[in-house]
Amino acid sequence: MAKQAGRRLADDIVMTLKKEVADGHYPAGSRLPTEAALCERFGVSRATVRSALKELHVLGLVRTQQGAGTFVTPRPTVHDGLERMGSITDSIRSSGKEPGHEYGRRTLRQVLPDEAERMEAPTDTEVIELRRRITADGDVVAYSYDLIPLSLFPPRFDPDELSGSIFAYFENALGLRPTLGLAKVHAVTSSHIAWGPDAAKHRLFILLDQLHYDQTHRLLAYSKTYFVEGAYEFELVRTSK
Repeated sequence: MAKQAGRRLADDIVMTLKKEVADGHYPAGSRLPTEAALCERFGVSRATVRSALKELHVLGLVRTQQGAGTFVTPRPTVHDGLERMGSITDSIRSSGKEPGHEYGRRTLRQVLPDEAERMEAPTDTEVIELRRRITADGDVVAYSYDLIPLSLFPPRFDPDELSGSIFAYFENALGLRPTLGLAKVHAVTSSHIAWGPDAAKHRLFILLDQLHYDQTHRLLAYSKTYFVEGAYEFELVRTSK
């Protein structure tokens, strides 16, 4: 019975702190009171407080930094739905942010064997390889590595012409519209994905490994987009039918 009572007390602490975070009493980035202060406030044991803080951590509301305390996690910069096929640029704008694209590479090459297999394309397929940092109000929210078949472009195409949103370029310059995406989703931790000034801060990602097709099922692009953990929030609508 004592264990169940402790659990109920921890749940009460979670509900109280969740409300205070939502009300702005503890803004994003601010530090919560110490464990000792929370014990005194709620009249509970340190074990009960730690249980409540662990639950808040699981919910993604706080993070604990050893020796420094527990801090309120900043809310995601961009929200999107996994079931919806659309441009990252559009989802950033829909979240009230200004999108930006920084190109680090525009290279002509042949696909590698594993890429050809994923794209179901001949091994001698030529592609334009793009490397981009995607930003929202100047903050990096994703790193994207894209392969686009060279056959989609006009003769003597200059890759430097590519800028901004790839989907927008497809529609406005090539008259192509991506209508279908087949994606695999992975959680990734790596120190070799991010690049640029913010690279050292970005180690955790949600990877969308995605093939993009038009209405005739023609492959338009193969993208591996690494969304910075905590900066981009996906929502998935699930039904029983």
